This record gives sequence, C-alpha cells and structure tokens, in this order.
Amino acid sequence: MNLQEYMQLDGIGLASLVQAKDVSPTELLTCALQRLEQVNPSLNAVIHTFAEKAMSAANQLPSSQPFSGVPFLLKDLQCALAGEPMSMGSRGIRWTPETDSTLASRYRSSGLNIFGKTNTPEYGLIITTEPKAFGPTHNPHRQGYSAGGSSGGSAAAVVSGIVPMAHGGDGGGSIRFPAAWCGAFGLKPSRNRTPMGPKIGEDWAGAVVEHAITRSVRDSAALLDATLGEDVASPFSIPKPAKPYVEMLKDSTIKPMKIIASAQPHIRTQVDPEVSQAVIDTATKLENLGHTVEWRDPEFNHDDLWSSFFIVVAAHVAAVQKEIKQTFGRKAARLLEPQTKNLAMIGRSFSAGDLVMALNQWQNIRAHTHGYMLGYDAYLCPTVPTTAVKHRALLKSPAEEWLLEMSSHFNMGKLSFRLGLAEQFAMPVLEKMAFTILGNITGLPAASLPLAKHSNGLPIGVQMYGQFAEEETLFQLAKQLEPDFIGCKL
Repeated sequence: MNLQEYMQLDGIGLASLVQAKDVSPTELLTCALQRLEQVNPSLNAVIHTFAEKAMSAANQLPSSQPFSGVPFLLKDLQCALAGEPMSMGSRGIRWTPETDSTLASRYRSSGLNIFGKTNTPEYGLIITTEPKAFGPTHNPHRQGYSAGGSSGGSAAAVVSGIVPMAHGGDGGGSIRFPAAWCGAFGLKPSRNRTPMGPKIGEDWAGAVVEHAITRSVRDSAALLDATLGEDVASPFSIPKPAKPYVEMLKDSTIKPMKIIASAQPHIRTQVDPEVSQAVIDTATKLENLGHTVEWRDPEFNHDDLWSSFFIVVAAHVAAVQKEIKQTFGRKAARLLEPQTKNLAMIGRSFSAGDLVMALNQWQNIRAHTHGYMLGYDAYLCPTVPTTAVKHRALLKSPAEEWLLEMSSHFNMGKLSFRLGLAEQFAMPVLEKMAFTILGNITGLPAASLPLAKHSNGLPIGVQMYGQFAEEETLFQLAKQLEPDFIGCKL
C-alpha cells in the first residue's frame, strides 16, 4: 500500500484490507509513520511515539475486529496506556501507568494499533493546544493558527492524514472544538456512554466524556460500538442502543426528524456571519432531505451558564493541584502554568456550598434545555462562533501571566468574582465555547460536522445536539450530510 492510498481510506476501509489479507498491519503502520515524518515537524501534533513496540505488536493484533491493524493515537490526557509516559500537557509531570485504562483496553481489543500520543494543553483546561511543555500544535489548514483544544493534537493528526481517527476527550467542547477548527467529524457521546475507569468514575462532575475525532461518520459509530458501556468505576448505566450504531448507518431509510435550530449563542459573544450562514445552509440541506427544521432561540441565562461551569471546573482544578502536590511533589505543582494555578486558587476560594449551588444551577440548565428540545430529535447550531484564531490569541500576555502567577498565592477568588475580574480572565475563552459547554453541563450527545469553509479559507463546524442516550440520531443525520463534508469524503 502506498501513502496516498492509505490517506484516502477511513479506519473501517483500512481494516477491511487487513481482514482480506490485501495489506498487513505493519504496512499500515509504516504508512502512518511515513506521514508522521512528513508533517509532524511543522504541525507538532504528536509529542510521543513508541513505533518499535507498535511494529512488534502489529501482527499479533486481533485479525477479525472492526479496526484490525489500524494505526491509532491517544491524546496525552486521561486515557492511560501501560508502560507509556503521560504528561497531561504539564511541564512537571511524567507519569508512567502500570495498567491500561478501560478505554485503552477496549481500543486494543477492537484491533487498533496504538503508536503514539498527541499534544494537549495543560490538563485540557483551554481550547487551544499551546502548552508550555511541548509548544503549539498548528492548524493543518494554516501554519501559526490554532488547531483548537484540548484535543488539538488529535484533530491535526487526523486531518493531516497521519491516522484516520484519534482519541479525544470533551469537558467543554474539547472534541467538537478542534474538529470544527481543523475540519473533521467530532462526536461527544452522552454522559457516561464511554468508561473513564477503573480509577476515575466522573471528571468535572460528569462534564468530561471520552471518544474520538474521525475522518468518517462510520468510524466514529463503529468505535463507539467497540468502547461503550460502563466499567467498575462508572457512576451509573445509560440505555444501550437497540443495535450497533454502525449497523444503523447501513439503513438507507431514515425517518423524517424534527429539528430545532438557532444561531443565538448561549454566552454573550459575536457570531461570525459566515458561521451563522453555515447553520442556515445546513438547515436547508436537512429540509431537502425530508426533515422539518424550526427556528427558535433557546434564551439561556448567559451569566448562569458561564459562571456555574466556571465554578465547577475551578473547584476540580483546585483538587487536581492538591493531588499533584501529594503525588508528584511541590516542584511539579510549581511548574504548573500561571492560568492553571490561578484557576486552582479561584477554586479554593469557593465553599462546598458554592459548588453545590453551581451544580444545582446545572440541573436548572438541564431542565431548561429539556423544555427547549421537547418534541424535537435534534438541535442545530454553530460549533464555535468563529473560525480558528492565531496562536496566542487565547493566551495571556507575559505581563498578564505574571499577575496570574502572583494572584495565585492569595485567596482572592471570591473577590475577583464579585469585582468581575474572574469574568474578565475567563471570558475570552468562554466566548469561544458559547455553543459547546451546554453539552457538558447537560450530558447530551453532540457532534461537530465539517460542513463549510469560510472565505478566509478555514473550516467551519456545524453542531447538532441529540436527546440523551440517542447518539444514533446524530450518526444518522451526519451520515446523510457526509457527502458535503469538507476534506472528509471517502
């Protein structure tokens, strides 16, 4: 197999060649490594590889699984792989797990050949992949522009052709955001659809869900089939699909659906007119496919949405900083980035009662969203209000970083909240997340579809939310729209 053939196929397509013995897993890995050598020096998407180990394991992989021999990359956060270091985007942490996480084990069982780790911002806390530990990941469409975050390295690796799909995690849009900015398909499953165990049950109060960024819809569906279901650490079970998602995609008769649509942001920000137009154009395509689209704005309380999310995340970051000190030592904690330290300080400033009130607000938001989507199969909106921004546009200046570093030593989080300083600190990032954090607060499944290109040449993602535990709706709608995907046609 030559490299061009490799880059034209998705994971299922490559696996079918392995199963037919037309190519070997070692040939596929050789292609992935060749493409990595070509593009990674300019992209900085992959930060760690173990090619020799993967090559040795290539022909021992299960040969009858959906992804037999397909090269795969893990985001360097949360999904632990035995014997391979994990930094979580931080300068002070080099942890080598002794066992696989449940998700990594299921990846291996599906036939995937894992050979490296992708770049991520420190602890996945920002929506651009520019960690001090490894440097920025560049957007495959334009050097010097963000690939998004926190799964930016994975999105860049997929879109540039290194792998047909790569692992990602989503706590505030971290799968959908880079998928939108790089031009790939990115699905955030329903809360607890995939396992985070065996040592973690929930992260960020259940906001975080792991899955993948892919070239094709069917790869995402088949991978979710291979990994769904609770494990020993899961806090609850959710209904399983009636049949495998990938089988549902083979049904050419999809029932007409009712879709509610809006380009109104959930957090106050300006939406690029071309992004809004992409949503309008998608609505027209859906209507032409036989679906009904109704336009109505959801009318969220902007302040409740951003502040409750911010408080919950800050509280968890405070706990992470404490755990880092206990596990890795004070030096590792000192090497955390200024924004991480400042967010931890804010988290320490709130009381347990403040956290509970924020979580109660999440429940109110869930109830409001349920009322908005009641009677509808899906909710159509933008993924991100703008296309990709230049590097450092979402980061603080050196002077601001110094102030964040200094303020992290004082317990002034509540005061900064009252004075509006916390909002000023967080809003440049939260504004970009104006359409994505709803999925993390509510636990609803959501997907970003690469359906448009801006006049500036950069991709635009269009987002669809589904009802809880009904990922099949998003897969079916995405499959119908897939012929219009930019750069993702099979």
